[in-house]
Amino acid sequence: MRLSESGIGKTRLENVDKMFPAQDILVQSGQIVQYGTGIYGYNNVPLKVKQRIETIIKEELNKCGCVEIELPILQPREMWNASGRWNRYVESGTMFTINTDKGEYCLAPTAEEAVVEFAKKKVKSHKDLPTTFFQIGEKYRNEIRTRGFLLRGKSFPMMDAYSFNKDEKDLMQSYNKIKQAYLNIFEKMGLEVIPVVADNGEIGGKKSEEFMVLSDIGEDTILYDEKTGVALNIEVLEKENYKEYLKNEYGIEDISELKPKKAVELGHIFQLGKSYSENMKARYKDSDGKEKPFYMGCYGIGVSRTLATIYEKSIVKDKEGNPIGMSLPCNLAPYFIQIIPKAGNSEKEREAEELYRELTSKGVCTILDDRKDTTIGKSIKDALILGTPYLAILGDKVKSGEVEIESTKTGQKITMPMQDLLAVNSNKCINREEEVR
Repeated sequence: MRLSESGIGKTRLENVDKMFPAQDILVQSGQIVQYGTGIYGYNNVPLKVKQRIETIIKEELNKCGCVEIELPILQPREMWNASGRWNRYVESGTMFTINTDKGEYCLAPTAEEAVVEFAKKKVKSHKDLPTTFFQIGEKYRNEIRTRGFLLRGKSFPMMDAYSFNKDEKDLMQSYNKIKQAYLNIFEKMGLEVIPVVADNGEIGGKKSEEFMVLSDIGEDTILYDEKTGVALNIEVLEKENYKEYLKNEYGIEDISELKPKKAVELGHIFQLGKSYSENMKARYKDSDGKEKPFYMGCYGIGVSRTLATIYEKSIVKDKEGNPIGMSLPCNLAPYFIQIIPKAGNSEKEREAEELYRELTSKGVCTILDDRKDTTIGKSIKDALILGTPYLAILGDKVKSGEVEIESTKTGQKITMPMQDLLAVNSNKCINREEEVR
């Protein structure tokens, strides 16, 4: 990408939000655009990071045999009446509804009803089970209290998956398989998640777990034992039978050693059981030819919430501790390196053009700062705002044929021949210690 053609201008940061600095920088720089409360659009770089997150999710779910589908966002009231949830969601104010001369519809806040209707057409026999369908798409919820930019909005991309199983034993197997896939997904993103005992809320069902990242920006409070890894959302303690629930479903009898921590919820998995399939008359034929209701599980990951968490973890500060930009992880950053020549120096500009052509021809995603009205210092500030992991600086400090490489995360600088840089594998971290960030 050439910055002169990107539409990304210079940004002067002012009064950066102390709680959510990375996302405020994204808004101030026009990388995410707010259209209304809790409604955002994505510019090139965060869009590509989001797509990389989605790719990792798809890769792991495909590995464990899940089937990608697409369900409608616009859904008829009749389907929600069948599950018994229309009135509940309308009365709570969660759901956006639309009245037309053809009937009432909603913008999907979730997709249990839609996927049950899908399975009724597709899954007929015990021979078809177990199966898990998933999709990644927009969800709509009328959040009364939007918070933290992308962390809680009214419109947001989400991965939601649904398993269909013969019985409770099969459901447990599907549930545990997806749980492991989640751990793999977040590990690939460099996020240390904790499976946390949770309340099922409006989704319903028997058992559920949230996937939390410890963080001061989180709106959830969990109780956590670092030694044993046991964790639960404090909302569970609001259940009248919470002691019985913890003991019977999770084998937790003593919570005295658990300490309160702030955390961000990135994913949630549920054992739904038969409630939806029974209400919506979704059945399969067993080996004896008898019709039986499916045992279901459902599984979600907030894509935009994960994106926001990654950005906030990637913040870069100056010597005074003020946020000045981001340094994205190498495996998630859409552009690996940003070339910054000294503007007005024809020799450095020529070398920058040649380096840009060589890197892009090798498949290395590269940004060239080919603007004429800038300085190296200003270009470095802009590069930090874009979150590029590495800078390739062609200034007065380096000889012809050499380049100064700077890590935007650590500030470490090394000078190397351009040919050595060209030998680096596509989009791999230059320094081994930075590969997991």
